[in-house]
Amino acid sequence: MRGSSSPAIEYTDVVVVGARCAGSAAAIAFARAGRDVLALDSARFPSDTLSTHLLWPAGLAELHRTGALDRVLRLGAPPLTTAFAEGGGYAVRSSFTPVDGVDYAMCVRRTGLDAALATTAVDAGARIREGVRVTDLLWSGDRCAGVRYTDKSGEHEVRARLVVGADGRRSTVARLVGATRPRLTAPSGRDCFFAYWHDGAPDQRHIAAQWRSGPELGTAFPCDDGLLLSLVQPPAQPAEPGAGRAERRYHEAIERLPGLQLRLRDCRRAGRVRSATGLASYFRCSTGPGWALPGDAGHFKDPVTAQGIRDALRYGRLLGELAAAALDDTEQLDTALAAWEQLRDRECLSVYQWTNRLARGTPMRPLEIELYRRAAAEPALADAVTEIFSRTAAPEDVFTPARAAALAAGALRASWRAPWPVFANLVGECRDMVSERREARAFTRPDPPDAIQSRPPRHIVAASSGDRHA
Repeated sequence: MRGSSSPAIEYTDVVVVGARCAGSAAAIAFARAGRDVLALDSARFPSDTLSTHLLWPAGLAELHRTGALDRVLRLGAPPLTTAFAEGGGYAVRSSFTPVDGVDYAMCVRRTGLDAALATTAVDAGARIREGVRVTDLLWSGDRCAGVRYTDKSGEHEVRARLVVGADGRRSTVARLVGATRPRLTAPSGRDCFFAYWHDGAPDQRHIAAQWRSGPELGTAFPCDDGLLLSLVQPPAQPAEPGAGRAERRYHEAIERLPGLQLRLRDCRRAGRVRSATGLASYFRCSTGPGWALPGDAGHFKDPVTAQGIRDALRYGRLLGELAAAALDDTEQLDTALAAWEQLRDRECLSVYQWTNRLARGTPMRPLEIELYRRAAAEPALADAVTEIFSRTAAPEDVFTPARAAALAAGALRASWRAPWPVFANLVGECRDMVSERREARAFTRPDPPDAIQSRPPRHIVAASSGDRHA
């Protein structure tokens, strides 16, 4: 029995925990469908967050679908109309296939991007409360029935038909429903360090660029306010104690990338170096009775392919569109949530596996070098590879058996005096293909009974018989 100090109970159709990309996209979709939506976020917007924040054309098309694109364009980030990649001694340029009329990429800092999305959610009819912290979930038997949160005024309870956990890799909602253990996971072979620079190369502000040398990888993406985001992903190393480690490793990686060094020659650093280490890509079980996990809370890919924002926007939006009409019937809702998760998994698995290959942190292999050589001479091939990043083509549609055979033949011709590295690469590719097929078959099987960890009894708060959401 609670005393007179029990928190007041509020009711809504959907409570969204986290109001950034996935959370705002979901809130917009639910609100547009006429549902009462409350989004809670610990931040106060505008607010920064750790992110590589590159949007390929498909990501910008998702922003358009949310209604936030015009606001984002007003932030002033330049359209990136050319993709540039250098590796193995070859320089490759490509253009972007339009997605819903968008034929450019864009790098937008999260302070402006997230604020634009939150404002769009409010315009759609959602309510957002900032500076609050979700501490627990409410339950009606086995069904999630709301959240408990705190703010400056104290503790509050919100009961809802659906709880959307869009609160990132360290998701509180995922932890409280027992879904932190991945269904599928792969550690990254790369660490990530990035910083902003005042861009001193105005003639290159239309280019999204990447360089590779040995195992090193670095990028330069022009963004808003005349800045340039430069990110490096050297091979992962064990954590080292002491201050200045991120700064040291960032500049050491740049020194090993001559092309990136040249790009930054006339630029001046703005702010500190930020880092993300110990990364692992994963799929978590992302739905259950009364809850769902869009965005990084449910699925995360290494930043090497810059897919996170697009996926957060897309699957946040699709969650709202698929679940809004089913909120009044728990059986229909659970069916809609399961269909949403299956759709996300089906659309993301091959890109997840392709990303994991690029995230190994190993030197370029002979077949990769041959790919760069051919793409440098064949604009159609360069554009096709770029389509994978923008999700207008799947990896398996570009890297067909015929193309793989052609790359192998080219690599052997280029290395006929010393062909053994090419043969070793071919053996490795075959192993990868078999492993990925096994992984895909296992991943698409029904979840085992223990896919969701048991919730401690202390989390179960029974809803009263009078609750309209029970």
